[in-house]
Amino acid sequence: MNKVVKAAGAVLWRRSPAGSEIAVVHRPHYDDWSLPKGKLDPGETAPVAAVRELTEETGYDAVLGRFLTTVEYSVNGSAKTVDYFTATPVSGEFTPNEEVDELRWLPMSDARSLLTYEGDRDVCSRAEELPVDTATVLLVRHAKAGSRDDWVGDDDLRPLSDAGRRQASALRPLLRAFRPEAVYSAPRLRCVQTVRAVAEDIDGDVRLDPLMSEETYRKDPEGGVESLLSVANSHTTAVVCSQGGVIPGLVDTLAQRDGVTLTRKLTGEVPSKKGSVWVLSFDTRCGEPRLVAAHYLPSALPTPS
Repeated sequence: MNKVVKAAGAVLWRRSPAGSEIAVVHRPHYDDWSLPKGKLDPGETAPVAAVRELTEETGYDAVLGRFLTTVEYSVNGSAKTVDYFTATPVSGEFTPNEEVDELRWLPMSDARSLLTYEGDRDVCSRAEELPVDTATVLLVRHAKAGSRDDWVGDDDLRPLSDAGRRQASALRPLLRAFRPEAVYSAPRLRCVQTVRAVAEDIDGDVRLDPLMSEETYRKDPEGGVESLLSVANSHTTAVVCSQGGVIPGLVDTLAQRDGVTLTRKLTGEVPSKKGSVWVLSFDTRCGEPRLVAAHYLPSALPTPS
C-alpha cells in the first residue's frame, strides 16, 4: 500500500474597503491557480506546515483560525490529504519566487472562479459557510504525567514524565501557529507545565482557573462551560489546559447546545488523549459565544516522515 502524502494549507483572508478578500496564488511549474498549500516536512504537524507554507508561498506571516476540511485526492498513484484552515496575515508582503510568481487578493466569488481545481473551490465554499473571523479556544489535555498510583504526595503536584515533557515540547510550535493571546490552566502542576512554554512565548503568565479542574467541574459543570465561554469572549485566540475528566463533557455539552457534529470514538465518546488539542471555533458577534466548529488533533507529537 502506498504511503499517504500529507499536506496543509489555508484560506488566507483579509478585510478591504470592498469587503473580505482571499489570496490565490499562481504556480508557474503547474501553470495553475490554487490556495496556498504544501507538503508537511518530516516531523511536522499540519498547523505548523500550514503557517510555514503560507509564508513561503505568499510572503505573509499568518495566524491560523478555524479548521475547514480535509481534501483527499490521488497524485501519481499515491493518496494525498490536505488539511485546510482559515488564516489571517499579520505582517509581510508578497514577492514573486520560484514556487509562486503571482498572488491576487480577490473577493471570494472571483477567487472561486479563478481557482483551477474543484477541491480548492469546495474549500472556499466551506469557508463561506461560517464566519471567517471566529474566536479560537485551544482546549488542551495535559501531557503524560506517569501513574497516579505510583505518585507519593499531593496529586496536584504530580509533574510531567519524560514522555510528557516531549509532548509539551511538541505542543509549543503547534499552539504557536494560532498565536494565542492568553494561556489558562487548571491548577495542577502537570497542566501548568504542559503550557508554560506557550505562555513564555507571548511574555505572559499561565492564568489558573479552578473551574477547569476535574474536582470542581464534577461539582459545577455549568461553571466550567461559562468559564470557557468567557475565555472565548475575551480573546481572539486562547489556550486552556485541562484534564481528562473535564474535556469530553465540556466539549460534548457545547456541541450539543450549538448543533456541532464531533469526531467521536467508536464507543461514541468524545476523544481526549493526553497531549491532544480540541480547536474550538466560536462566533462571538451576537451576545454569548456560539460554538460553530470543533476539530480534534489527536496528538501534538510530530507526524512521522
